[in-house]
Amino acid sequence: MLEIRLDYRPTAKQALFHASQAHEVFYGGAAGGGKSRAIVMDALLRGLKTPGFQAYLFRRTYPELEDTLISEARRSIPRALGSYAAASHDLRLPNGSRLCFRHCQREKDIYLYQGAEMHALYVDELTHFTKGMYDYLKSRLRAPACMRLTPVARCAGNPGGVGHAWVRAYFVDAGPMVMQRHRVASRLVGERVRTRQFIPSLAAENPHITDDYLVELEQKPQALRRALLLGQWDAFEGQVFTEFVDDPGHYGDWLGSHVIEPFEIPAAWPRYRSLDWGYARPFSVGWWAAAPDGEVFRYREWYGSAGEPNAGLRMHPRQVAQGIIQREAEERRTGARIIGVADPAIWDASTGESVAGQMEREGVYFTPGDHARMAGKMQLHHRLAWDANRRAGMYIFRTCRDWLRTVPGLPYDPERPEDIDTRAEDHAYDETRYFLMARPVGPRERKAERERFEPLEL
Repeated sequence: MLEIRLDYRPTAKQALFHASQAHEVFYGGAAGGGKSRAIVMDALLRGLKTPGFQAYLFRRTYPELEDTLISEARRSIPRALGSYAAASHDLRLPNGSRLCFRHCQREKDIYLYQGAEMHALYVDELTHFTKGMYDYLKSRLRAPACMRLTPVARCAGNPGGVGHAWVRAYFVDAGPMVMQRHRVASRLVGERVRTRQFIPSLAAENPHITDDYLVELEQKPQALRRALLLGQWDAFEGQVFTEFVDDPGHYGDWLGSHVIEPFEIPAAWPRYRSLDWGYARPFSVGWWAAAPDGEVFRYREWYGSAGEPNAGLRMHPRQVAQGIIQREAEERRTGARIIGVADPAIWDASTGESVAGQMEREGVYFTPGDHARMAGKMQLHHRLAWDANRRAGMYIFRTCRDWLRTVPGLPYDPERPEDIDTRAEDHAYDETRYFLMARPVGPRERKAERERFEPLEL
C-alpha cells in the first residue's frame, strides 16, 4: 500500500478553522496568518474524506489566483495526491474529488457559475468581493442527498477593499470566535438555523513566519501596520478618510473623537436633510444641524436597508416621503424649518414622474445638491480635520450607526486613485457630500483656544 506523507502542521488558529462547525467561517484579519494555506488544505482534507467532493476556490482576479491559491496547492499537495490541469484550473484527486480554482473579476462573472454544484465554497480575500457576488456564489452551495454532507463556505481576508464594510458587519463585529446564529424561514422545509463565525489570526501566532517578516510589517505606515500586523478593522491601507476617529472615551467632551453622545439640538440652529435615493440599493437620509460657530452635527438618519449590507427596501418614493414626515413630526410641530438637499438624479423624469415630484406630492421638498465628486470629498476632509484644540468641524451622533458602519471604511478606487470606490456601500457618504456642498468650508486653521459650545449648559 502506497503511503503518502502530507507535510502540514496547522497552527492553533488554522486548526480551529478546520474544526469549525459553522456554515460560514471568515478567517484572518491580519497578514501572515496562513490564510491561503488554510484554505487549500481545508479543501484538500474535505476532498480526501468524501469521494466526488467538489470544492470551488476563488480570488477576484486570475493573476491573484495564480499567485496565491494555485501556487500554494502546487507547492503543498504531493503529486501522488492530485494532478493540476492548467487548462481547466482543476486539481483532481484519486477518489474523483476536484479542487476547482476560479476567479470572479467583474460583477457579471458570477453568472459563469450559474450551473455549478459547489459542496464547499472558498473565497480568499473576501473583502475584495461585493456582498452581492458572495451571496450569489453561496447560492451555488448544494449537494445530492446521497452524499450526506452539509455544504459550507470558508473565507479569509484582511481589512480594506471594496467589501470591507459588509465583511466587518457580517462576520467581524460580533466578536472573535462567537458562533452567530440566525433563524432562516422557509415555506418549503420550515425554519432553519444558519451559523457563521469569525476566527482571527495574527502573523505573530504563526510559528512558520520568520522574524524578518514581522519586522517588515512593523515598519509599515501606521494604517497599514494596524491592519496587517494587528488585524484592526478601523484602519487599513487605501482607506480614504484616515482622519476619522471613533473614541468612546471622548463621546462626552468631543475632544479627538468625531463620534459623540446625542444631545438636544437648540431650536435656533439651522437644520438640513440630505438624501441619496435608492430602491434595489439602500436609500440614505441624513439630518444635520449647524452650530453658530460652523460645526455641523449628524443627529439622525434613516437608512433604507433591512440589515442586509447594500440591499435596499424597494420602497416607493411616496412611502419614503411619508417615513421622512413621521421622523420629522416633532420638528414640524414646533415649526422648525428643515432644508432638503438631494442627488440631482431624483429630478429625472425620463421614465415617468420623477422621484422628487412624487415626494413633493407628500409634502417633502428637496433642492438639487452639488454632485461634484472631488469637491464634495474635500469638504468631508476639511470637516474631519482637527484644529489645535482637538476639535473638528463635523460630529456624528453615536446613534447614526449606518453612517459609522459604511463611511469610515470607504476605500479608494484603484482606477481613479483620488476618488472613493463606488462599488463600496457609499450611500450615506453621497448624501453627506450633498449636505456639505450646501455649506462649504475651506481648510481648517489650527488656531488657538476658543470658546466652545457646551450642550449641557442649555
